Amino acid sequence: MTRNPAENSPVTLLGLGAMGTALAGTWLDAGHPLTVWNRTPARAEALVPEGATAADSAASAVAANPLVIVCLLDDASVGAALEGVDLTGKDLVNLTTTTPAQARPRSAWAEARGARYLDGGIMAVPPMVGVPEAGGYVFYSGSRELFEEHRETLAVPVGTVYVGEDAGFAALHDVALLSAMYGMFGGVAHAFALIRREDIDPTAFAPLLSGWIAAMAGPAVLQTAAQLKSGDLTADVVSSLEMQVAGTATFLATAEQQGVSPELIDPYFELMRRRLAVGSGEEDLTGVVDLLLR
Repeated sequence: MTRNPAENSPVTLLGLGAMGTALAGTWLDAGHPLTVWNRTPARAEALVPEGATAADSAASAVAANPLVIVCLLDDASVGAALEGVDLTGKDLVNLTTTTPAQARPRSAWAEARGARYLDGGIMAVPPMVGVPEAGGYVFYSGSRELFEEHRETLAVPVGTVYVGEDAGFAALHDVALLSAMYGMFGGVAHAFALIRREDIDPTAFAPLLSGWIAAMAGPAVLQTAAQLKSGDLTADVVSSLEMQVAGTATFLATAEQQGVSPELIDPYFELMRRRLAVGSGEEDLTGVVDLLLR
């Protein structure tokens, strides 16, 4: 249900790429007065018929409202867009994809200019924005006060998850989850490669693969976390490290026989072998985590 615009906080949005445009649409639909700016003015002008106010510069857009949301290409573009802009008294929410090591100094940079700062990591793609059932959300870190004050407005496009005062934590959570996703995609690619030359319908195989991943990944993630926290890597082990390392030969032999490169799975197997050499064979796979630390 659309609410009265007078009841909603005004928002300034800098950046109208695919994600920025999707975010803008949700605030407009919810009745938030919206001022927009984009380096290419046509994108901002396109939202005027929908009720947005197009600013002719980043500075004028920032001046228009206390809450300023930035969704640009990268950290350098944030610095360039806000160079020389008066941020005194502003609440700056940066939804630009960055690294933790970029978010922390950007927070200090904003605070030195008189702004409160919140960093965000968007866990959604544009079609998920404004669709609650899609499950998208944004990680936020930095000023808790700012987050609590604007929580309702920030939650209009997608859900919100606050992860701490450290401004780098949103980006870190974002990249950690996406890294796990790409690791999963690697396993999926290897699985499909194994059946690729056989008389197996990939669309029939897909539900088996999807169901297996869901059944294995959920419990494994929770058990890994529990073991890391307790320090007991042998707690509740079902398939020991020693047993699993012994089984890797079968996976590698099957890949060889199917004419499939093992390059997506063998690096993980190598970590398992290394952990077995220095740890206990009765452990779970959790010990490989610390082998990755430099």
